[in-house]
Amino acid sequence: MRERPQVTGESMTLTPTGSPFPPAAREPAPPLPEPRGPLSEAVVEALRRPASEPAPPLHAAARPLLRRCADPYGEDLQLALYTCYELHYRGFDGVDAAWEWSPDLLRLRGGMERVFLGALRADTPGGDDAEGTLGALLEEPADAYGVSHHLCERGERWQLREFAAHRSAYHLKEADPHAWVIPRLRGRAKASLVAVEFDEFGGGRAEAVHAVLFAGLMDDLGLDSRYGRYLDLVPAPMLAIVSMMSLFGLHRGLRGAMVGHFAAAEITTAPAARRMARAARRLGAGPRCVRFYTEHIEADAVHEQVLRHEVVGDLLAREPELAADVAFGAQATGLLEDRFGEHVLACWRAGRSSLRRPLPSSPDSAVSPG
Repeated sequence: MRERPQVTGESMTLTPTGSPFPPAAREPAPPLPEPRGPLSEAVVEALRRPASEPAPPLHAAARPLLRRCADPYGEDLQLALYTCYELHYRGFDGVDAAWEWSPDLLRLRGGMERVFLGALRADTPGGDDAEGTLGALLEEPADAYGVSHHLCERGERWQLREFAAHRSAYHLKEADPHAWVIPRLRGRAKASLVAVEFDEFGGGRAEAVHAVLFAGLMDDLGLDSRYGRYLDLVPAPMLAIVSMMSLFGLHRGLRGAMVGHFAAAEITTAPAARRMARAARRLGAGPRCVRFYTEHIEADAVHEQVLRHEVVGDLLAREPELAADVAFGAQATGLLEDRFGEHVLACWRAGRSSLRRPLPSSPDSAVSPG
């Protein structure tokens, strides 16, 4: 048996299979979600069948539903789109893997993408000042007040748990959507983005992968850390954020928007993570919860520098025509994060859950509102 070479400066003990990690129990893919309207119902019902089974064309059956879809940010379209994208990640339990590249489903997804992308472009200011758009994010407005401010100053433990359930839709696959853009970049932009992704994926250490750290956070909060287990509870404002990442990442023509999104996310993460670490300590969360946020304070402060100067700078030096897309990606990120924050805070101020259904209470937390 040939041993695997060391990948870090730390010594490793190899298992009989040649892996430095013990075998892990296989985690099944999550179940298909509950539909939230006729469009998502058409997608979910199609995925219950084998992809090769003769059936009426999915895109033809759903096209009238898509025309009648009034809200590009609404529950029905966002769940349908998220479900289509999830086939490119871990998929769903019992769903034929061939659906990932079904031409019929891809045509329907394309129609939903046009609706969503059109709304994002219409609702953002546009322009081609990528540097100015990103630079404006470096300092928070004096009157800024979002979910992290609330949790840091006066949030309750049940609200911290809800926030984690929302964010599990992304953080349990953290950095995966951004990996799609790697083959679309060249030179210094590619090398620098890969360096950031290397950190996101634990720097070669499986236990330090950010998605694994977030699963530990969920365990500390008495939540189910299995992938996709809260999808039925997560509302459209959060799903839209994750779908935006998948949309940008899966389309080569939107590589500039993905880089702009990634840069904007890293710029704004460190200050919010600092507040979230204080909130976790104040609310008596465990060490794994605190660690997830403290890990992002220093790391993302470095990442934003790399993304702004090395990735965006080199990308636009090579392809200056992408400046408007970089600005758009940053603006769309701000738009959807603001919509999400407004939804959550409005629900909490009204004394109700910000999820579609309240979480079951954990033994060490106050009962969340019904």
